[in-house]
Amino acid sequence: MNPSTDAPNLRPNDLLTFIMALACGVAVANIYYAQPLLDTLARYFDVGQGSAGIIITMTQLGYATGLILLVPLGDLLERRRLITAMSVVTALSLAGIALSPTIELFIVTALATGVTAVVAQVLVPFAAHMASDAERGRVVGRVMTGLLLGILLARVVSGSIADLLGWRAVYWIAAGIMILQTIMLARLLPREPAQSAMPYARLLLSVLTLMREEPLLRRRIFYGALGFAAFSAFWTTIPFLLAQAPYHYPDSMIGLFGLLGVAGALCANLAGSLHDRGHSRSGTVLFQAMIGASFVLMAVYAHSLAAIIVGIILLDLGVQGNQILNQSAIYQIRPDARSRITTAYMTCYFLGGAAGSAGAAYLYQFAGWTGACTLGGALGLTGVLFWLTEPREQSAKSV
Repeated sequence: MNPSTDAPNLRPNDLLTFIMALACGVAVANIYYAQPLLDTLARYFDVGQGSAGIIITMTQLGYATGLILLVPLGDLLERRRLITAMSVVTALSLAGIALSPTIELFIVTALATGVTAVVAQVLVPFAAHMASDAERGRVVGRVMTGLLLGILLARVVSGSIADLLGWRAVYWIAAGIMILQTIMLARLLPREPAQSAMPYARLLLSVLTLMREEPLLRRRIFYGALGFAAFSAFWTTIPFLLAQAPYHYPDSMIGLFGLLGVAGALCANLAGSLHDRGHSRSGTVLFQAMIGASFVLMAVYAHSLAAIIVGIILLDLGVQGNQILNQSAIYQIRPDARSRITTAYMTCYFLGGAAGSAGAAYLYQFAGWTGACTLGGALGLTGVLFWLTEPREQSAKSV
């Protein structure tokens, strides 16, 4: 189904694209509020750093669960209704986190928040479906810019609010924002007919069929999983580094480091343009190399604030640029199955992130910052080596 011919009344204008980008950012921010608070949460609940790091791992596993079970419904149900229903449940889960008396209940409610926060991944293929072929990279880039800014600014917001009002206030405010977003989306999103009539169980199984039949999807999944594993390894362990000597930064200062990733988020439009102009192959290896280089720099100069800043910028440029190239490519494979393609790609993406978080938290306990950076650097190098196996003719078909 070509959106430029089959759904002409749904083509997104600049205002609607902005609204969807904002909604993506607000939704996905919910799974990142805890990252700059990990040291504070570990002390509040009197648990070790490894136990606190499990919060991020479980949230990402919840997100992966939502990708498997909920995102395919975007091909089966009317998307506006699905999006608003998921947003309401996310708000309730955030309120549950704010009320948590123990680390165990915090983790359970964080898991539930991750499951329903996948509303962002229903919005992205919705926007891609509405866009014409010629502008799909640009539209996806803009919507993903909002999503990526949400990821990055979540750390800044949560750290600042936690210092002023306590960590529970972070989640009460987030719950209120989700309620406001639900009202806005219910009023402004267009109605869009379902793309599939197959039974739910068969719909889920068709995700595996897509992965088996589409080699480009499998390749882009691997790039994405490697990149997000590296990204999660960094953001899970950097709070511990910055809370200790020689930095001794509070939560608000640690959260401000998220602003450095704005460069990566703004790179989304550039990466979308690279795809539209046919430069996905060269862009992919460049972004993968940035990921590996960032960890080398931060490992060697761990006590240099300037090196950490440059490393964060390089890491975010690499991860976010690669993500836009991946999604722009996969959304051209099967227009009638974009939600299921999103499920296949993003499930593996977040499983990669969960593995990166867990691995880095484990290594940090035994090998410190050097161990975490070694893991991240190895993931970036693996991406470059995998790129060397990419057939040029396959790459050409991806743009």
